[in-house]
Amino acid sequence: MLSCKQTSLLVSQSLDRPLNWRERWAVRVHLLICVYCRRFKQQLLWMRRHLASWQQQAADDQSLTLSAPAKERITQQLDKFY
Repeated sequence: MLSCKQTSLLVSQSLDRPLNWRERWAVRVHLLICVYCRRFKQQLLWMRRHLASWQQQAADDQSLTLSAPAKERITQQLDKFY
């Protein structure tokens, strides 16, 4: 039986890669009995759906641009790390 920590990790990974049948089965069994992990999965799916929607809206909206000083500040901060 998976713990909530293991389940939340697998639920998160399932958004990025397909789980094997053992992982899927273990997650399903855990989700049947754990309301908190079910809620966590629903929240992850909600965030993914809405972030994709917002990303598309931002790509479509040409008025969303950064000012030149803002771009410069971001570039300077990124240069510090890379």
